[in-house]
Amino acid sequence: MSETSKPLVILMADDDADDRLLAQDALTECQLANHLHFVENGVDLLDFLHHRGKYAAPGTSPRPGLILLDLNMPRKDGREALREIKSDPELRQIPVVVLTTSKADTDIGRIYELGANSFISKPVTFDSLVDVMRLLGKYWFGIVQLPSRN
Repeated sequence: MSETSKPLVILMADDDADDRLLAQDALTECQLANHLHFVENGVDLLDFLHHRGKYAAPGTSPRPGLILLDLNMPRKDGREALREIKSDPELRQIPVVVLTTSKADTDIGRIYELGANSFISKPVTFDSLVDVMRLLGKYWFGIVQLPSRN
C-alpha cells in the first residue's frame, strides 16, 4: 500500500478466537492491521456489511476492501455468507478470500463456484501465516486494481 493510498479496511470472519489473534498479530507484523475488524459468524458478517444490529451506528462498520472468510462458523457458515455476499449487487465487488482449515477438493470447487476470489488453507505456523498475510497485502492492496465505490 503506497503512502498516498487510502487505508484499506480488512474484515475477518472467524469464530476461533486463537485464529483471530494470530491473524491480527500476523497482519500487525505486515503493517496491515490498522483498519482490521472481526466478526465471529456469518450473521454478524452480513450485519456488518449491511450496517444492521450492533453495526448500525455510523463508523462501526466501514466498507471492507477485503474480507477474510472462514468456512466453518456457527449461525451462518462461510459458504452461506459467501453466497449472499456475491449475490448482492452492493457487496459482490468486495474481494473475498476464504482462509480456512479445509483442504477438501469439494470445498475448493464449491467456494469458487460461489464467487470467492481466492481459497487459502490456513498455514500451520505463525511464520507461514505472516508470509501469507504479507502476500495477500501486497497482492490485494498493492498490485490489484479494484473498482472505486461511488
